[in-house]
Amino acid sequence: MAEVKLFGTWFSPFSRRIEIALKLKGVEYEFIEEDLSNKSPLLLKYNPVHKKIPVLLHNGKPICESLVILEYIDETWEGPSIWPSDPYERATARFWAKFFDEKCVPAMWKVCWSKGEEQEKLKEECTQLLKILESALSGKKFFGPGENIGMVDVTGNFIAYWFGILQELAGLQVFAKEKFPNVGEWIDEFLNCSIIKENLPPKDKLTAHLQVRFQAVAASK
Repeated sequence: MAEVKLFGTWFSPFSRRIEIALKLKGVEYEFIEEDLSNKSPLLLKYNPVHKKIPVLLHNGKPICESLVILEYIDETWEGPSIWPSDPYERATARFWAKFFDEKCVPAMWKVCWSKGEEQEKLKEECTQLLKILESALSGKKFFGPGENIGMVDVTGNFIAYWFGILQELAGLQVFAKEKFPNVGEWIDEFLNCSIIKENLPPKDKLTAHLQVRFQAVAASK
């Protein structure tokens, strides 16, 4: 039995965050693919509050919520540090990680599925969020200190990869490298990292999966 197990889904940016962190740390793990339309008894047992993936199981003990799991991984295993060690820089990283999860991901997800006036409002919101990220990356290669991928970059994986595919499928252009060059350079650096490339879902497979969802939404209207 594997000491470390990860309950997730192949297409989830939140699951992929955990896989990236485990790979950065060199931790061996067993990935357990969940069917979110028919959640397993084990997932419901290990995350009875939110009933969501990802869930990390370490020595039989479950840890839930991706940001919490990322901190746990960094504190539990040796290897390259994901979180900054300096208290101020660590607090700043937590701020930006929450900014991604509470502001960026919801708005950028919703804008791709909305229409009309609602979509126009969300496009403006996303543009403002991207302006904030553009400013935060001024003069920097990654969000954290130093020249290496860190916690904040890992939590930004949705923007770096999923959002571009969603934009294309929705026929939108909220983000463009010409408008946000700093963000564009960060995306290129992030996606060109070998560990990141190895732990992202294949673009054609993810595109096909999301296309089915777009078709289902269109058919329901």
